[in-house]
Amino acid sequence: MAKQILIVGGGTAGWLTACYLARMIGGREAQGARITLVESEDIGIIGVGEGTFPSIRKTLKRIELDEAALIRDANATFKQGIRFDNWRHAPSVEPTDRYYHPFQTADQHTDLDLLPYWLLGAAGDAPWSRVGTVQQAVIDAHRAPKLIEHPDYAGPLAYAYHFDAVAFGQLLRRHALERGVTRIADTIDAVRLAPDGAIESLTARASGRLEADLYIDCTGFRAQLIGQALGSPFTSYRNQLFCDRALAVQLPYARPDVPIASCTISTAQESGWTWDIGLQERRGVGYVFSSAHTSETRAAEVLSAYAGVPVDRLEPRLLKFEAGFRHVQWRKNCVAIGLSAGFIEPLEATGIGFAEIAALILVNLFPWAGEYDQAAAQFNAQMRRRYDHVIDFIKLHYCLSKREDTDFWRDNRASASISDSLKTKLDIWRWRPPSFLDVDLSHDIFIAPNWQYVLYGMGFRTDISGRAGALRYHDAAREEFANIREQSRNALRIMPDHRALVEEVRRAGFRRPMAGAR
Repeated sequence: MAKQILIVGGGTAGWLTACYLARMIGGREAQGARITLVESEDIGIIGVGEGTFPSIRKTLKRIELDEAALIRDANATFKQGIRFDNWRHAPSVEPTDRYYHPFQTADQHTDLDLLPYWLLGAAGDAPWSRVGTVQQAVIDAHRAPKLIEHPDYAGPLAYAYHFDAVAFGQLLRRHALERGVTRIADTIDAVRLAPDGAIESLTARASGRLEADLYIDCTGFRAQLIGQALGSPFTSYRNQLFCDRALAVQLPYARPDVPIASCTISTAQESGWTWDIGLQERRGVGYVFSSAHTSETRAAEVLSAYAGVPVDRLEPRLLKFEAGFRHVQWRKNCVAIGLSAGFIEPLEATGIGFAEIAALILVNLFPWAGEYDQAAAQFNAQMRRRYDHVIDFIKLHYCLSKREDTDFWRDNRASASISDSLKTKLDIWRWRPPSFLDVDLSHDIFIAPNWQYVLYGMGFRTDISGRAGALRYHDAAREEFANIREQSRNALRIMPDHRALVEEVRRAGFRRPMAGAR
């Protein structure tokens, strides 16, 4: 008999999970799983998160979503990384403070590790993100990461997307329904528990009693099943990550031909940071801030100054959240995916990434034989480790700042707000750079190159002078840095304008794949 899966809640997390399950374990035959999603039209979705991480390409390819449809129907553009402005120093101290976290790892044709040679000055005083990859040059020139002839989800440069989150959710809904997912438009009013504490059934306002073998909670911050009904506690990390509010607005372009940024622009502010995301017809702009360090009134003034729109015409949307997650995200026959499981903060766009990972792990641990406890234990351990490591990575951006202009930045550098695990990493990296030894490739969203870009972008110093005598290939390193500079010039000649590529894909889609394209 087919397993019955009931997903409660739509939005990005719900419909992405539905698409993934339908593609990987769904089926209309008895041996497959039958997937139903209950979506309330009375409950709104967050619909603000517009940034993703490169893992999204593999996810969308797995669910067989056409990339051109994503660009056409979700107002999507390409994202090649993040530009950080004013994170190291306040603008009054250093007006041109800027660094990049590109998605591309070092572009080199040899096995030579260039980072130690950069640390010893072989590339002069240029930033690591500039000399280690061509991507920063491509971003600065508003170029795209691929050509129109490249196949779906492939190209010479790593990339993710910016998109309209509401439109993306609607696209995923259509895709899931075409693949056999059943949608019920209804509101869940009650959760009935069995004597053993598992979910026995749900009561829907119009549909009545709903039963399933596995329930997936995608109800967002409400966590209606995993939190309210099953009582899985939420663990706050507010003592490390202070931001807990966001004001968000949508801004039209001044002209329809304005270049589209192919990176998220993150600008540090007095009590948080602003995001600036370029879509096809508008920008998404918001201010993420700490309510313990500023007021909503002052936050609106900061956002107004950044957006260039008077406060009385701004009309921002206020979002409240708390950095943290549930250590038990799978309890009995209920799995939380998306905001119901946890949320760190918008920096580095991990929200959708966690939903992708959770769906992938669920598919691989799906309890076909009823082994819920074993699957839950493994799922929870894997997700807990991922969240812990991401919290450290996000905190890295804050705790290395040299800003002294507000309590927010001073408090972020306080030792009490930095985890022991991050302190240990920073102590180690004073004498050697981050490497594969410092990450778990089976669990970590961010690997060594991600840590390197942020660490050295924030001005951290690693003293490898004691190792200098063992580094014998300075000439080869300088030659490789020169090769990367030449690759950058070639990329600027070859890669198309970002807006031009997006508009061409909207009109006609991608062309036949190039022979040998990757």
